[in-house]
Amino acid sequence: MNDSLHFGWRIPDFPVDGARGPALTRQIVQALETLHGLFDSAWQADHFVPWAGFQDPATDTLEAWTTISFLAGMFTDLQFGNIVLCQSYRSPALLAKMAATFQTLSNGRLILGLGAGWKQDEYRAYGYPFPPTADRLAQLEESVQILRRMWREPRATFHGQHYQIEEAICEPKPDPIPPLLIGGGGKKVTLRIAAQYADWWNFPGGSAEHYAELLEALRGHCAKVGRDENSIVKSWLNDCVAIAPTHEAALSLAQASPFYTPGVSVVGTPEEVAAHLKRFTDLGVRQFILRFVDFPKTDGARLFAQEVIPMLKG
Repeated sequence: MNDSLHFGWRIPDFPVDGARGPALTRQIVQALETLHGLFDSAWQADHFVPWAGFQDPATDTLEAWTTISFLAGMFTDLQFGNIVLCQSYRSPALLAKMAATFQTLSNGRLILGLGAGWKQDEYRAYGYPFPPTADRLAQLEESVQILRRMWREPRATFHGQHYQIEEAICEPKPDPIPPLLIGGGGKKVTLRIAAQYADWWNFPGGSAEHYAELLEALRGHCAKVGRDENSIVKSWLNDCVAIAPTHEAALSLAQASPFYTPGVSVVGTPEEVAAHLKRFTDLGVRQFILRFVDFPKTDGARLFAQEVIPMLKG
């Protein structure tokens, strides 16, 4: 039995069926109640409006940190994470304090996902400066250093190009210190930051062949900083998992979903889905984060948990 494999349920951060307000909340809560004991974790994106271009920007969209805080209080056997928080939206010192508080109140069930940010229209709408990519990556690197210092030092001081703190106190300290997940696939900078600072690394979508290329780049950066690449938990996200007893039924589900991308989406019978994901476990992936396209139904997620997970862990 491969107990090192873990499976996360991707919380739908915006509905595609017209649900609004309390109806969307009920859908998510009812799904998690139905899936109780079947998944290890639940994950929420960090956007103020739908990240997908096909969705009306005025669609109800749940804020990332509030959502996982609310759900962590209801579902006390799950880990929670964001896939991923935008480092620009919360100052790193405030985020360190928020994460420490979450760890204290949840008894240590946070995985802190962080990325450089990318959605320019969202930045502009909410009044955040949108600097060039190189600056946002530099901000990400400074952010993770501040997080580490505030979680470990009695009074943390950091003077960077973009962020500064002065004898900042973060009490209570998070116990345990949450794993820090860096999300993204930039071979030159993002993966260097992951190699130097991340406990986990995630890449969303794409083929196993592309994932292998990114892993090779990550290994190169790890070698340069003298780190064992195996000390980083590898994770993979897919926003379109369509699973059914027959391939035809699964393909019909996928093609009815706006998330469907041929060749990237995970589509098929339990055996076919397991074969697809095994290509990633063979590369070293130990955490999957999956969105099931039949939501708010839970048939697909339950079929996956009951049949695919045992195949992969077996």
